[in-house]
Amino acid sequence: MKVFSICGYSDSGKTTTVEFVIRELTARGYKVGSVKEIHAEGFAIDGDPKTDTARQRAAGSGLVVARGLSETDVMYQSKLDMKEILRFFEGFDYVVGESVRELPVPMILTAGSEEDLDKNWNPYVFCVSGRIADGIDEYKGIRAISALSDGLALVDWIEEKVFEILPNANPALCGQCGYDCGTMSARIIRGEAARGDCICGEGLAFYVDGERIPLVPFVRNTFHDVVMAYVRNLKGYTPGADVEIRLK
Repeated sequence: MKVFSICGYSDSGKTTTVEFVIRELTARGYKVGSVKEIHAEGFAIDGDPKTDTARQRAAGSGLVVARGLSETDVMYQSKLDMKEILRFFEGFDYVVGESVRELPVPMILTAGSEEDLDKNWNPYVFCVSGRIADGIDEYKGIRAISALSDGLALVDWIEEKVFEILPNANPALCGQCGYDCGTMSARIIRGEAARGDCICGEGLAFYVDGERIPLVPFVRNTFHDVVMAYVRNLKGYTPGADVEIRLK
């Protein structure tokens, strides 16, 4: 799963950029999801206390699901962190965050002025877009591309620069590459490292209560080989299939 964020002040061209990017990535055959950060205090998608779902929440239901003819809405009674939210996107190629800053992932920064860029600048910015991008080609060495005038090039740049999300493991438990995941993400964006430099690697993900536990290569490879030695002999297994094991 590749995750990136598009951030900027209101009226900077942010939502226009988000819409174009999602539309074009989808047109290119990718499965795309999105997360919108809403900063309005007291926001609730089910704000009418008289609805059946609101009455269920008031009665103490911790998780309410409303299933309609054309959509299904899942309502938690707390703010989930982004690591929890991303579990819903298993199998997606891209997840686009609008105004999401919680994760150390590549960021497109939209702005109407250089002052706005300076106020929001951070080491994860790999592209400048929005209204300001109609008048500049780069900013601080970072490429500027407008979704309105050069949208296809913007999505080409996303395909080139956005990488599989790092595990964002607890630094006290990992750091095998010599960096925490935030620093490593910034290094990849700047071209100082590659996604493959993450020693946690791919092929085996180990979770305890939803928290990914990084494994050193020897342990990861040994665990993988032992499990697959059994799985290959099971009826129904096909080479190349994803294997999932859950222990409770």
